[in-house]
Amino acid sequence: MATQTRTALVEDLMARFPHVPREAVIKEDLLRGGMAFDESALSGGGADGPGGGDVKPKSYFIFSFDHRTLPELGAAALNRPPEEIVLTGGPYGLRRTVVSVRVNPDSPYVVRGGEDGTLGLYLDGARISDVGLPPMPEYYRHKLSNGKSVMEVAPTIQWGYLIYLTVFRVCQYFGAKEECQFCDINHNWRQHKAAGRPYTGVKPVEEVLEALEIIDRYDTAGTSRAYTLTGGSITSQVGGRDEADFYGHYAQAIEERFPGRWIGKVVAQALPRDAVQRFHDHGIRIYHPNFEVWDRRLFQLHCPGKERYVGRDEWHRRILDSTEVFGPRNVIPNFVAGIEMAEPFGFTKVGEAIESTTEGLRFFMSHGVVPRFTTWCPEPTTPLGKANPLGAPLEYHIRLLEAYRATLEEFGLSSPPGYGPAGPGRAVFSVSSFMDSLEGLEEPAQDAPAAS
Repeated sequence: MATQTRTALVEDLMARFPHVPREAVIKEDLLRGGMAFDESALSGGGADGPGGGDVKPKSYFIFSFDHRTLPELGAAALNRPPEEIVLTGGPYGLRRTVVSVRVNPDSPYVVRGGEDGTLGLYLDGARISDVGLPPMPEYYRHKLSNGKSVMEVAPTIQWGYLIYLTVFRVCQYFGAKEECQFCDINHNWRQHKAAGRPYTGVKPVEEVLEALEIIDRYDTAGTSRAYTLTGGSITSQVGGRDEADFYGHYAQAIEERFPGRWIGKVVAQALPRDAVQRFHDHGIRIYHPNFEVWDRRLFQLHCPGKERYVGRDEWHRRILDSTEVFGPRNVIPNFVAGIEMAEPFGFTKVGEAIESTTEGLRFFMSHGVVPRFTTWCPEPTTPLGKANPLGAPLEYHIRLLEAYRATLEEFGLSSPPGYGPAGPGRAVFSVSSFMDSLEGLEEPAQDAPAAS
């Protein structure tokens, strides 16, 4: 029996799920399986960061989001691929679609130049869309007073919408008995240090403020609208501070220096209410206490450190408690879409995985909390990535988009704040297609920073 081509799989799903935008089908496939780059398409600044190039390079802002390690990527490691690409046109008539770059040299999707020299995305050898590259922002061309690049300290993603401040580059959940089984934050730190790349472990507040000053000065169009403070989990202290005070003191400094300039967000553990209150007091307006995976057994297996230190039930209680501080719409826990089906412990049938995840969506949305999700990239240094190099089936991701929208509509909710516009052709959120799939469910005032 002949093996189905990827093109046939994609077109079959487009036909079976006509209410899911075609853009989202392509985007999810690229996010779950990665894309390859012809060497002629690699023009992103080099290993030491951006200089005089015209293309904004991949910053590795927290995880590797690649299907190979840096030593295995060859040219894509020496001459960085772009942070994101934008797809338009082609035989599917794609509306503008922003996709985070996840490099996989073995992918059937290849970015390369055509006969006319313009870049295109090719699937199974056929050109399926035009490819646009993110321009090098002016603020990336300026260095801090100590010589560090803005990209190292305060990279921007989502086509410049979000400033991503990974201020603690490692996680204190460490080793096989504590690390989340899908997460490569600690390996990403190690591989960049081994390659001699600048990759600051703990970013001083003064450096963050200086980088933001440069962004504020040169982002004259006001493209950057939000910042996210994040990093590894803190189970003890960093610099004499617990997790709430460590991440909170950055927020306090940012809000004092740039009051109301950006929407302040923090990705941290589900913390007790008094700690969450400190985040809010420091100026944070959106809280992301990620629940990772809904199923109880899979949470225990995939998130052993979080289960050991906090526990699934307490984690969920804390998420709901935090709504009393931030309001339900401003508590937005992430889950990693696809690990529900990861061998050896995950669901083996797509329908069962969707049923489980939808149960979680209904639990949170019934309380006014709108989760969001990142499409799982099976990084090769993680236990789940090693065991599942192909990730989850594309059908799972497409059915999840369908279930996500249906659950939002069931509870009369709209897209979460702080993610830019919703809908195909408009969304900028680049690490999953949930925003691309929510045409007509956008919160009108979502981009305005909340009042203090």
